[in-house]
Amino acid sequence: MSHLSGRTTIVVGASRGLGHGIATAFAEAGAPVVAVSRTPGEFPEPANGEGSIHAVLADAGDATVAGRLLDLHEPLNLIVVAGANPHMRPLQQHTWETFSANWESDVRITFHWLREVLLKPLRPGARVVVVSSGAALAGSPLSGGYAGAKATQRFITGYAQDEAQRAGLDISFTTVLPRMTPLTELGRSAARAYAVRNGQSQEEYLQQMGPLLTPEIAGSSLVELVGSQAEAVAPGYLLTGAGLKKLG
Repeated sequence: MSHLSGRTTIVVGASRGLGHGIATAFAEAGAPVVAVSRTPGEFPEPANGEGSIHAVLADAGDATVAGRLLDLHEPLNLIVVAGANPHMRPLQQHTWETFSANWESDVRITFHWLREVLLKPLRPGARVVVVSSGAALAGSPLSGGYAGAKATQRFITGYAQDEAQRAGLDISFTTVLPRMTPLTELGRSAARAYAVRNGQSQEEYLQQMGPLLTPEIAGSSLVELVGSQAEAVAPGYLLTGAGLKKLG
């Protein structure tokens, strides 16, 4: 029996991209998965017959949704992936609305869900993973406030871990920062924009990034992370096509 059997896992932002790969991998590993998204997604039946995927259409940024779904499903794992695709343009071509889009989406979602995890709180042994972006480390000059928003997600996750420890809660929080990949809608638009900015073809731009991160690699990496001992989990990880690497 898998270590995820019976461990209900909520994946927030599961209809596409890395979130879809993560939800699928957890179900394949035996977990009952609650796949939360604003738009419908199609998921394969788990091959091993143990896990399952229950799709829930909801706005993860709604202040009432997180508490309601945590109360309803009592998860032991929570994976937060949801966020907005940034507008790719130079700083001077942004409006405040386009510049701040990821603060109003990604940061808001992370705040609501981690706040509710602490208020509830989740059961002892629960794992919370917030999927941010490698842009939080390297910056992203064509995506407005995106990099800052993704860095703030990492800060919020660290704050939540501190509060859990202060309250004596056996809940682990960590942040995963994926490298850009053209296998997601966000990554494709970013790769096109930066290739043009650098005077390169998209293929030339992507070649310098090393092995591509796929939704399947993201899924298997997070299954492995959640299955590791809590005391061995680092506060943050970079996620590439080669897998997870602890951040210093």
